Order: sequence, then structure tokens, then C-alpha cells
Amino acid sequence: MGNKIKCVALSALVLPGLGQLYRGSRVKGGVMILLDNVFILGGLFIAMRSAGKLMLAARGGGVDAEQVLASIQTDSPYAKWLLVGFLLLWVYGVVDAISDKEDHIN
Repeated sequence: MGNKIKCVALSALVLPGLGQLYRGSRVKGGVMILLDNVFILGGLFIAMRSAGKLMLAARGGGVDAEQVLASIQTDSPYAKWLLVGFLLLWVYGVVDAISDKEDHIN
């Protein structure tokens, strides 16, 4: 049983939802992986949009990392909420994956 818990914990730490899939909760695992992708792709979209605007404004001039970060922070304050949502989902996935309850159908 100890080896199974290690596998579930590692799966959950790699990507929330993998531990649930490993334990047999296909719907819960699939929904969690879908939400992970929404949070990650949303964050990437926000970052790329902000960085793109800054690079177009610079046109040929050097842009440093501080300017890109400041642009992202001012252009999209809701990016923090995407990060918080992802982190909450990750914590839930880890805790749920290592719990002893059997919530799947064999």
C-alpha cells in the first residue's frame, strides 16, 4: 500500500488530476486536468499578450525582464487570480489523491 500512495502522490504533484486518474476517478481526474489546462493557457495568453504589446512598443530597443513583468502586472491584474485558482486546484488534487477514501467504481 505504501508504494501505491507514493505513486499517487507523485502523479498528483506532476499534474493535478493524474492521481485521481490513477485511483480510478476518471471524471474527477479529467475535469481537474481540463481546469489545469484552462488556468495554464489563460496565464500564458495573458503573459504573451502583455509581452507582445511591450515588444511592439519598444521596436528595436532592448526590453528587459523588469519591463515585461511590470507590463504584465499593470495590463492584466486578473492574472493573479488564475495563479491562485491553479494553486488551489493543485493543493486539492494532492490532498484528494493521497486520501484513503475509495471514491471510484471498479
